[in-house]
Amino acid sequence: MRKIAVIGAGHVGLITAAGFAKLGHPVMAVDQDKAKIETLRSGRIPFFEPGLPELLSEVIASGRLSFSTRIKDAAEFAEVIFICVGTPSRGDSGESDLSALEKVTAEIARNLSAYCLIVEKSTVPALTGEWVKHTLKTLGPEGASFDLAANPEFLREGSAVSDFFKPDRIVVGVESDRARGIMEEIYGSFSAPLLFTDIKSAELIKHASNSFLALKISYINAVSHICEKVGADVNLVSKGMGLDRRIGPGHLSAGIGYGGGCFPKDVASFMHLARSIGYDFKILSAAFQANQEQKQRALEKIKKGIWNLNGKIIGVLGLAFKDETDDIRESPALDIVRLLLNEGSRIKAYDPAAGANAVADCPEIMLCQNPYEVAEGADALLVLTEWPGFAELDFARIKSLLTAPVIFDGRNFLPREKLQSLGFTYLALGRP
Repeated sequence: MRKIAVIGAGHVGLITAAGFAKLGHPVMAVDQDKAKIETLRSGRIPFFEPGLPELLSEVIASGRLSFSTRIKDAAEFAEVIFICVGTPSRGDSGESDLSALEKVTAEIARNLSAYCLIVEKSTVPALTGEWVKHTLKTLGPEGASFDLAANPEFLREGSAVSDFFKPDRIVVGVESDRARGIMEEIYGSFSAPLLFTDIKSAELIKHASNSFLALKISYINAVSHICEKVGADVNLVSKGMGLDRRIGPGHLSAGIGYGGGCFPKDVASFMHLARSIGYDFKILSAAFQANQEQKQRALEKIKKGIWNLNGKIIGVLGLAFKDETDDIRESPALDIVRLLLNEGSRIKAYDPAAGANAVADCPEIMLCQNPYEVAEGADALLVLTEWPGFAELDFARIKSLLTAPVIFDGRNFLPREKLQSLGFTYLALGRP
């Protein structure tokens, strides 16, 4: 077993720390937010992630997971330090803000006293490792012994605990046999393919993967537009495409577009990297633009169903960027809410996890306690996040509560035939 420190106790860092502790490693999770650390010590988490509260309570009780607010403690404790800090976009350029990563690296360097393997787990653009090594060498004590590795994360919000223990693949970029041996030991119990690369390739794999998935989403959304024009059903088209083993069904569901804390940021960062080295990444730029336009297409579809939006009460089910999370970062659902507010609509909404976060970001939303309260007196109902329970509602009751029986299926997952048989005007993107 290796003594492991994880810097950053957000979605990625906390799951990484708890996961390694579950596997038997002594782990220290470090975050500068004192209130967050106190919350975690009590066994509670400051965000919604299925399965994580139970995992956290178990590893805290076992004594294998401890917490600190000081990187100095991590440097003194650990043989391996995973850096899991945020790397958000900086302005409209798409450039990744690596200031938190630089700050943490500098603090680690100043506290190095024995050999340590430092692992980039934050999502970073290619060539970041060169700056991390430069910082460690420049600010660390003379003759400091360390290795650098890159180990990008592929955790999906809503299924992150399962993704940690049962990953599709594990990617590790290293530059020495010693670093490779340590990472082989840490990941030795996993059954997933373990791919070793150089550090630059490992950094690139993360952005290339997320950007490709964003391309698939934007592609099927573009196809949905064609489906509407010719009278085809995009759900059937995507099913037919997904049966091809070369394509696969993943990320081929048409809807209101991608969002969250990863895809928009990673696409923008990858395009910025391409521009910085003199390459015009036209394919990715088109996918980015198509994703932005999809929300406007949704607004136009809603207008066709209820005519004027000014003064109308619109019910919204789902505010998170996807189901099984309370994350509203770059949420296409909230983007559509803002478009409706700009049209003069009033918004009633419900989300099983993200309601409070959404209202904090967009106070004009009137938050309701359940879907039926949302529907009561509304001129239309929009389902914008694919929470499974939304497809199982009592739609006869929903219809009786609405002022007009209009429903917009922003994720193409509701029972269309049932809704139409009940007398709903059913609206969706890419379906006749």
